[in-house]
Amino acid sequence: MAKIVVDVMLKPEILDPQGKAVAAALPRLGFNFAKDVRQGKRFEIEVDGDPTPAQLADVEKAAEKLLSNPVIENFTVRVEK
Repeated sequence: MAKIVVDVMLKPEILDPQGKAVAAALPRLGFNFAKDVRQGKRFEIEVDGDPTPAQLADVEKAAEKLLSNPVIENFTVRVEK
């Protein structure tokens, strides 16, 4: 069994208020390592066996049409074993 992972992030030019809120909260909690924070979404899709090129193409289409908003978000698709 393999896992296809789709990571969705706001495009860099889009404001990320949730990421800004987390970035502001980190130092208040004593964490001073972050220069900036961007918040995103992760989808894990399990398939039997190794994913085929056709399955990966279908996941790309699903990411474009359902899992992301291509106007304001970018996505990446990868296989995780």
